[in-house]
Amino acid sequence: MRLVTLYGKPGCCLCDDAREVVLSVRQSTPFALEEVDVSLDSALHRQYGERIPVVAVDGEELFEYHVDPDALADSVSRVET
Repeated sequence: MRLVTLYGKPGCCLCDDAREVVLSVRQSTPFALEEVDVSLDSALHRQYGERIPVVAVDGEELFEYHVDPDALADSVSRVET
């Protein structure tokens, strides 16, 4: 099963929008979801702070600021090789 990681922080409107898209895609395409609050870790905050939300699939960053639902669904439904 694919792992989707959403890097964001509380109070971020774009993060809330990204979460909605991710959860919507998850209804029809199953995947594990991990949400990471970058404000709780100074290293993550330096890495992601200015470009959140960031969405990664199996560790590969695919989206920044906005999530394309069709591209996310395609990515998580691809057969792993």
